[in-house]
Amino acid sequence: MSLIPRYLCNGLIRRSIELRTLYRHASAQVSEPGLRTVLNEEAQSLDQVIIELQAQMRRHALTPATRSRMIGAVRQRFDALLLRGLPRSDDAWIRLLARSEQRLLRAFERVLGRLGPGEMTTTMLRQLSRLQLIDLDMHSLAKAVGH
Repeated sequence: MSLIPRYLCNGLIRRSIELRTLYRHASAQVSEPGLRTVLNEEAQSLDQVIIELQAQMRRHALTPATRSRMIGAVRQRFDALLLRGLPRSDDAWIRLLARSEQRLLRAFERVLGRLGPGEMTTTMLRQLSRLQLIDLDMHSLAKAVGH
């Protein structure tokens, strides 16, 4: 695997880790128990995306990313501060997660457009399907709260 696909795949892993962390943080912050469960399930789905991408990189004898970017951690803290104390903060968390999920989905689509055919593309397409399901869930939740 050349430098560009390796860099792109590690970037997706880092973004996925950031979003998974955001889901877990949101789950701890929301007040609705059912929403907490849904957000935990979405975090678990992202766990699978991350594990699969990391395993694929290891199969190519490459070291996969294992943590988020520094800017991701800063962004998460900033978002949490903004949402703290807002009335209807559950709704705000849903909207934030829906937007973040959209960004990750678009990033996967861009990377797929840049990768050539091969084993990594197959893995990416499988994970893209999983992300599309998460995005559909978040889109439905966001629609329910009026986003």
